[in-house]
Amino acid sequence: MTKDYITYSRENGGRVLLLFLLFLLSIYSLVNSGINGMAMYLALPFTILFVYLAFSYRMFTFWLLFLINYFVMFLGKERLWPSGIPSSLPNEILEIILIAIAIIDLRESHFENLANLMLVGILGWCSFCIIELFNDTCGLGMNVSAWFTGIRLMAFQLLYAVIVFALYINTPKRIYLLFFAWACCALFAVFWGWKQKNIGWTSGETYWLYVQDHQRQHMVNGIIRYFGTFTDAANYGIHMAAAAVGFFIITITNRIKKYRFFFGIAGILCTWAMFQSGTRTAIFCMIAGFIVFLALSKSAKIIIPVSIIFGLFIAMLIFTNIGQGNNQIRRMRSAFNTSDASANVRDINKAAISKYMKDAPWGIGIGIFERDIPAWNKYKIVSQIPPDSEYVFIWVRTGWIGVSWFLICNIIMLLGACWTVFFRIKNRSLMGIGAAWCAGFTAIHLGGYANQILMQFPNIVIFYGGLTTVFLLPKLEKEFEEYEAKELAIETEKKRLKLEKKLAKRV
Repeated sequence: MTKDYITYSRENGGRVLLLFLLFLLSIYSLVNSGINGMAMYLALPFTILFVYLAFSYRMFTFWLLFLINYFVMFLGKERLWPSGIPSSLPNEILEIILIAIAIIDLRESHFENLANLMLVGILGWCSFCIIELFNDTCGLGMNVSAWFTGIRLMAFQLLYAVIVFALYINTPKRIYLLFFAWACCALFAVFWGWKQKNIGWTSGETYWLYVQDHQRQHMVNGIIRYFGTFTDAANYGIHMAAAAVGFFIITITNRIKKYRFFFGIAGILCTWAMFQSGTRTAIFCMIAGFIVFLALSKSAKIIIPVSIIFGLFIAMLIFTNIGQGNNQIRRMRSAFNTSDASANVRDINKAAISKYMKDAPWGIGIGIFERDIPAWNKYKIVSQIPPDSEYVFIWVRTGWIGVSWFLICNIIMLLGACWTVFFRIKNRSLMGIGAAWCAGFTAIHLGGYANQILMQFPNIVIFYGGLTTVFLLPKLEKEFEEYEAKELAIETEKKRLKLEKKLAKRV
């Protein structure tokens, strides 16, 4: 047996010794740190294997990031996500791995794609958030731990998304695959919303609704607000509105029939899901998205019919009682009722917050929450009032200076992308792709003004990452036209063969 071991060791070099040392370390950690410490060491080989696979199959790693980002909150709600692991951690790890791969393998990386207004805007916001470390409005001293936690969620996750998308979504095929991946994930969320409506809640959703006390927001005056795979109904409805706008734009502008059909169906189903959420803001998000698209289209053939169809849709909600028997449509219609009491709760909260924020132009500090502020501090009450809006949340943490700077940075990014679509892209299909991201970005930000959803999963990666790709589209236009021509040729050939087969049957 000793001889066999020596022979095996000679053939496999130092791997046997490495495994033996790992085994000793795991036993040592079990004795000194318990089962968690032992598990960490035992997981090391799997971590090394994952990093190796990530380097070997970088696009698989990217799509894994996209998938986890979309469904991590759904897994947590279903109690399928390991307890104790922050939901943001996998996103950050995968993004950092993808950035590290690009730095290590510079031959296949395209860091020149980062030279655009998107990165300028994000770095501007990140710089302000770094300065916020020195904000001591509450008189509690410098809380580096709370600040770092806050800046990861308020700034760094935006930066990671922009860098990763600029480096990896750099071919026409990947541009389309990104939309297909988004549509497939959204359609699963739509299906899950349908399942909640027609089949019922899972045990995890029931626990979340009743034990964790979320039923008050999702069961309003006898109306059930469905949330699909999302964090809540507001996030679900607004995301579906932004997605529907994007998919409809692809349907209107694309030349390839199969794409028009697929994204048209996806847009219709996402619109249905938007209504099932009962999120009234979603209607205005959809309107804003279409307005951006019409402004960028530069085509009377698009502007006139789309304006008429969408105008009739809005007029139906405002001036008629069509569909009034449906709870979700009735709730959506109440969005246009300025005297609706529940719709004005946010304004009441903003008024209460503004009294205290007059003395806090820099906010109470990034990462500062109710638990961090003592009872005697006057800003305690500010941390206790529900912000109801992402912009109000940012206002409370960074003051009017911070929320104004955040808005300026995002306007720079959006206007830069719109300018790129309007002036630098000639191909109609490619213009539609760029306009879809601009419209979706506008829609999700309007939703963030009314609801605290902008920085919730999965919105940051999708909308900030998606808008980043717009700046790359002019460079890809020639390659995109070649790709489109091949797809159209395949489509034409299939049509010709189908016609020949049909004619042959008549003979």
